[in-house]
Amino acid sequence: MKPITTQSVRRNPAQAGFTLVELLLVVAILGILAGVVAVNVAGHGDKARREATRQSIANIGTAIQMYEVMNGTFPDSMEQLTVGTDEVAAPLKKDQLNDSWGNAFQYKKTSRTSYEVRSAGPDKNMGSADDLTN
Repeated sequence: MKPITTQSVRRNPAQAGFTLVELLLVVAILGILAGVVAVNVAGHGDKARREATRQSIANIGTAIQMYEVMNGTFPDSMEQLTVGTDEVAAPLKKDQLNDSWGNAFQYKKTSRTSYEVRSAGPDKNMGSADDLTN
């Protein structure tokens, strides 16, 4: 019996590597997987934007409540929420005044004790059925 050495375990260079059929099979499988992922991810973009906008509305509501506690009244506009003092930082930053679609939130005091924050939603038209509000 002959001992196995590194010289006796050589492969034929023609047998090394992948065949064209194997490569095509791998590319086909990757294409199918990419298609499945694209279909599953495509429907979630709008849902994620809606949830992010709802969270932004809640954050603005918290900032309005903080303003009311510090000043005794609701702000006249959301821009007042972006102004701080030497003692207290502004409750909101200017870049937080837009929804996930890039439109400005609408704010109005509905009474002395209530307010409304509204986003135009995906259709970007204020007052339509897809508006988001607090």
